[in-house]
Amino acid sequence: MRETGCDAFMGGYTRGALYRRFKDNEPLVLAMLDLLDETWSHDVRRPVERERDPVAALNALARGHAAFCRQDLARLAMALRLDFSSPDDPVGRRLEQAADGLVRRCACLIEAGRRLGAIPAGPPARTVAMAFIGATEGTAIQLSGQTPHDQALAARAAAGVLGLDHQSVS
Repeated sequence: MRETGCDAFMGGYTRGALYRRFKDNEPLVLAMLDLLDETWSHDVRRPVERERDPVAALNALARGHAAFCRQDLARLAMALRLDFSSPDDPVGRRLEQAADGLVRRCACLIEAGRRLGAIPAGPPARTVAMAFIGATEGTAIQLSGQTPHDQALAARAAAGVLGLDHQSVS
C-alpha cells in the first residue's frame, strides 16, 4: 500500500483524492516518509558518501541538507516532527529513527575528523552532531527563499558548531 501512496503522491493527486485511497492517514504519511528518505538519500547521502575527508563530507551534508530543506517534502517532515513526537506512534517512531540515523552519521564523521585532527576536541560527538543539524536546519529555515545564500550560510553555521573557521569549509 505504501508503494501506491508514493505513486499517488508523486502523481499529483489532490489531497482529497489521496485521502480516499487510504482508510486512515497513517499509511499515507508512512508512504510519504519512504519518499522523503529516498529523495534525501539521492540528494544528500550519495554526495556525502563520495567525500573521503570527514570535514568535506560534513560540509557536503550541511549544503545538501540546506538545499533539501527547500523542498515541500522536507517541510512536511519538519511539520510531522511537531505533530508526531511520540515514539509510541508508528509515524513518530519512524521520524525518530530517521533523526537518530542522521545524528549517528554526523557523529561518526565528527569522530573521524577529530581522529585526523581536522575537527577540534569538544563536547561529545553526538551532542555536536545534534547542534550541527540544528544549525543547518535553522539556517535553512530562516533563509527560506534566499538561494544560494542558504547553503553557504548553513555550511558556515555548521562549521562554527564544529569549531572550524568557516573559510575552511566554504
